[in-house]
Order: sequence, then structure tokens, then C-alpha cells
Amino acid sequence: MTTLTMPNYSYGENCFQEIPQVLAAYGFKKIVFIGGEKALASAQEEVKAILLEHNFQVTGSFIYGKDSTQANIDRLANLKEVQEAELIFAFGGGQALDTAKMVAKQVKKQTMTFPTICSNCSAGTAIAVIYKEDHSLDTYGYPDAPLHIFINTRIIAQAPVKYFWAGIADGISKAPEVARASQEAEKRGVVLPHTAVLGRAVALSSKEAFYTYGRKALDDVKAQRPSLAVEEIALAILISTAYASNLVNQPEFYYNSCHAHAFYNGSTAVPREGEYLHGIVVAFGVMVLHAYYDEEEELRKVAQFNKSLGFPTTLAELGLTIDDLDSVLGLAMKTSEYQHTPFDRETFHQAILKSDSLGRNL
Repeated sequence: MTTLTMPNYSYGENCFQEIPQVLAAYGFKKIVFIGGEKALASAQEEVKAILLEHNFQVTGSFIYGKDSTQANIDRLANLKEVQEAELIFAFGGGQALDTAKMVAKQVKKQTMTFPTICSNCSAGTAIAVIYKEDHSLDTYGYPDAPLHIFINTRIIAQAPVKYFWAGIADGISKAPEVARASQEAEKRGVVLPHTAVLGRAVALSSKEAFYTYGRKALDDVKAQRPSLAVEEIALAILISTAYASNLVNQPEFYYNSCHAHAFYNGSTAVPREGEYLHGIVVAFGVMVLHAYYDEEEELRKVAQFNKSLGFPTTLAELGLTIDDLDSVLGLAMKTSEYQHTPFDRETFHQAILKSDSLGRNL
């Protein structure tokens, strides 16, 4: 592939005021809204008022559903209001934004995203996670990257704390996963092209923000303060990790994720009560990644960081037991992460147990 596109972005408490200027560069006039129920409630009226004031047309507003399933994608793609629109405005978090991006791909349109929570980097990525109706992983989709991201730090700071909390947890995975996946490829004799080298550098550049600003930003979101720390974490999650993802996820190669996300995806094979947000499961997966490669210093750093912010450091905190690991490993060995960065099943098993043991003794 010789053409790469990255989303532009606006950020800050008043970034919605820049919508007309951004749209003017593209010539779009008819826009449809797709998003989560709470996301639309938090942002769409403000956005719609700005659009109508500047003579844009909103063809409709639709709740995406509850999961990013193919059924929801198909349902939305068949709506006349979606088909009549020239552009999709997508509101919400990971599954809402992934659904909207895949709808756009299906109807051959573009998106601009409005992340109302900060739980992962989906607002800027050219990848989408699609789930089965039973909530287990189905497949990955590959939509176009959004044209523009509007990061309203006021709305993000006012959103439920748990999503920002999970976003930090997910964010700490990007640097080590990209670094390890690309390093393993080099061990196999692969010469990384410029795009992959750049993606790795961007991923590594995001790492320290989470450890420097994570605690302060989380406290500020609890107080609903759109502070500098909130801004730095939001940009690290929504821009740095998204840009890295777009660069290292190409038709010719994939270095976007490996062991941490393989663990998360594997965990979806185990039905259990309770809410286990993507990011917090991935945070334990980062411990597993470092345990797999005997990176003791990084393992302890992540474990202590997880503990300090209330992320899980044990299987029990994820609703899992040792008896569940056969199911976890069974699905993990079928994931895209495993296919692109193969790992030994038994060593992976032992890494999970090692991480759990360390967590129980912190």
C-alpha cells in the first residue's frame, strides 16, 4: 500500500466550534449521527445546533445498539437516512465507533468521530472489533480511518470514570505490544519498512504519558475537571495509540498487538457475571506479555501501576480461575495476534500463572 491516511483532530473544551471550518474543507452538507445512547445524549444537541446554525442538514440520529455486531452494522447500513447522508458523525466509545466505521465502509462513506469517553483508541483507527451475538470475539474489520476526531475534553471529563480508567489500562499496552511484535518479526528475518518503523516510534512515544499523568488525570475525571492531565491522557489514547495502530496495521504486516490482546480475546471465551471492560483485561494482559519474555523490571512496573490505579493484577479480579485457562488459551491460539506473533501455548500458560501469582503477593 502506498497511500496512508491519518485522521486530523481538534481538541479542548470548545472544539465543537471548529466543526463548520473542518466540514468546509470537504464540502459535506448532509450528515447522519450514529452512536451510543448516552453518548448521543451528552453531545448531539450541541453538535446539531452548530450544524443547523451553519446550514448543514442532519438526516437522522440513531443508536447503534449494544454491541458492534454484524447485525447492527447491516441494520444501520440499510437505513435511508444513512444512505442519504454524505458523512457519518460517530459518537461514543469503542463499540459504537467501530460500528459506525463499519457502516461507513459498507455504504461507501466517510466518518468523523466524537469520542465521548476515552476507553480506547477506536476514534482514530482503521480497524474495528466485531463481536458475535453472544459477546465473544467474531473478527476484525478494516474500515477507513476517520477523517477527523473531535476530542471534547469537557465531555470526556464528565463521562463515567470507569471508561477513562479503562482507557488508561488499555493505553499501556500499545508501546510494549508494538515493540514486541515488531521485534519478533525482526528475529524472523523481517526487515521493517519505514511505515512500521514510524509506527513503532509513535507507539513508544505514548508510553510515559500514562505513567506520568495517569493518576492525576483519573483524579481530575473523578472531579469532572478537564485539566491538562486529562488532555494529555486523552491525546495519548485517542491520537498517539491510534496513529501507531494505523501505521503498524497494514495489508503487508501486522504489529499492532500481540500477547496482551491475545489474552483479552481469549478471555471472551469464558462466560462470567460482572463487567470486565476491554482495557482492564488488557492491563492484566500486559503483565502476561512481560512475564512471557521474563522482563522482570517491566512486569513489576506494570503490576505496581495496575495495583495503584485499581486495575486487575489477578485472575480472580477478572472473574477467572485456573480452570478457565484451557478455554482462554484455546481461543487465544486462534486470534490474529497469535497468527502474526506466534507464541508457545505452555509458556503463555505459565506467564498467566506467574502474573497471577505476582498480583496475589503485591
